[in-house]
Amino acid sequence: MEQTQSFWTFVSQQSDKLWSQTWAHVGLTLISLILALIIAVPAGILIARRKKLSAWVLGFAGILQTIPSIALLGVMIPFLGIGPKPAILALFLYALLPIIRNTFTGITEVNPAVVDAARGMGMSKWQILTRVEFPLAFPVLMAGIRTAAVINVGVATLAAYIAAGGLGEFIFGGIALNNSNMILAGAIPAALLAILLDFLLSRVQQINLKSIRLTYVILPFLLVSLSSFYLLPTQIGGRMLGGFTPEFMGREDGYLGLKKIYRLGIETVVISDAVMYKAAFERKLDVISGYSTDGRLKAYDLVTLKDDRHIFPPYYAAPVVRQDVLDAHPELEGILNQLSGQINDSTMTALNYKVDQLKESPEKVAMDFMVSRGLYRPYLPAGREKIRIGSKIFGEQYILVQLYKILIRGNSNLDVETKTGLGGTKICFDALNNHQIDFYPEYTGTGFLVLLQPGEETIKRLNGNTGEVYHYVSREFGRKYQMKWLKPIGFNNAYALMMRREQAQSLHIESITDLTYHLNKN
Repeated sequence: MEQTQSFWTFVSQQSDKLWSQTWAHVGLTLISLILALIIAVPAGILIARRKKLSAWVLGFAGILQTIPSIALLGVMIPFLGIGPKPAILALFLYALLPIIRNTFTGITEVNPAVVDAARGMGMSKWQILTRVEFPLAFPVLMAGIRTAAVINVGVATLAAYIAAGGLGEFIFGGIALNNSNMILAGAIPAALLAILLDFLLSRVQQINLKSIRLTYVILPFLLVSLSSFYLLPTQIGGRMLGGFTPEFMGREDGYLGLKKIYRLGIETVVISDAVMYKAAFERKLDVISGYSTDGRLKAYDLVTLKDDRHIFPPYYAAPVVRQDVLDAHPELEGILNQLSGQINDSTMTALNYKVDQLKESPEKVAMDFMVSRGLYRPYLPAGREKIRIGSKIFGEQYILVQLYKILIRGNSNLDVETKTGLGGTKICFDALNNHQIDFYPEYTGTGFLVLLQPGEETIKRLNGNTGEVYHYVSREFGRKYQMKWLKPIGFNNAYALMMRREQAQSLHIESITDLTYHLNKN
């Protein structure tokens, strides 16, 4: 009951944003669906007339359906930028197959005798299509539209990754922040929206077109299409625009803290960290939330703004291991601690640059580093015992996983299985807690604020104190979760606000306070 109450409290507090993101989700879904109808229905009719084309057209639409949605969005960004445009195009492409296929099936399954009778009555091809074939094929066509609508509601959640809005902002933010209420606040409306659209379209499916003019069906679709554009988020021209990750938007050491401590008032969009650096470089964003050791800082000539009021806590990286794993393999702690003190901020930035910009593989970057530091040893024969290493979904974590794999294989007979790209903090931590992985690299600030979620008094007392934060998370993880933080690796991958170097210099912005002053002045 307590969980239910806290969920409704969260919904009440976020009601304005929840409504706006729901309407944005509706807009993305309906616009893409109706654009798909405009193309897919004529295409289905065409291949029903010329069946030799059907295999090619349906095959092409089928290939589009198999492309991973996040990959499709990523491919479109260089051409369409960030925001609703690439999201609408991706959803449009996903909706084509079910509509084309069902239009084709519906038309071809019309009884030929009925068509011959209509032709014998002197009907033209257009009259046969609109008065005979289309009304008889309509229920099958609507079944395809219903399928496309449900697919698009689900896929539209990914639009949050490219600053297009939608309910995915809540879902991905909740996953990153270990916040079940936030996940449910996005997932439940998305599910209800899919059910509602399917129900409404099922009512349309029951319309008998023989007793109603086709115009009366087409006009509502046109009306809905035109009105849907008003539901999409719009950027206010002339204002600076910030692009922040879902996790950053919901954290006290993120956008919440910026508003509270700095009184930062900037137009914002939610965006994946996979594309926000390039979006800043291409002048689509003015300010982004980044990581201080990210190699893309150098690649895209970005500068970090000084956190002169100290809202970002220390983010020193260290492996977090379940205690039962250390009990079973006591040699593991000493092996993993060999990396402690070996990597400072500049070293990690250089390693990240090789992966993020030079496109070297994490395996090669890790091996070159270990050889250069004399930490590489030839792999020993692997036994049956296996250590499973997890990671989050960005280059730095991939590098760290490979470094630890090299250490384990060169200093023990333990085999290693890597499970990289597990997503955000919640997914990695849950995988560790549920014995699906044995350890993963984590950051003290994330363990402190996201996983332990201490009270405000504790945050004020410890925030900014590197040693105290580390000792606090070490103690509390051991007490609450039976997990141990090993020695820190040595680098601090803290949150930071970033701008293009040229823009920051021209506006004389060096700190977050300078940015706030500039925004208030303009």
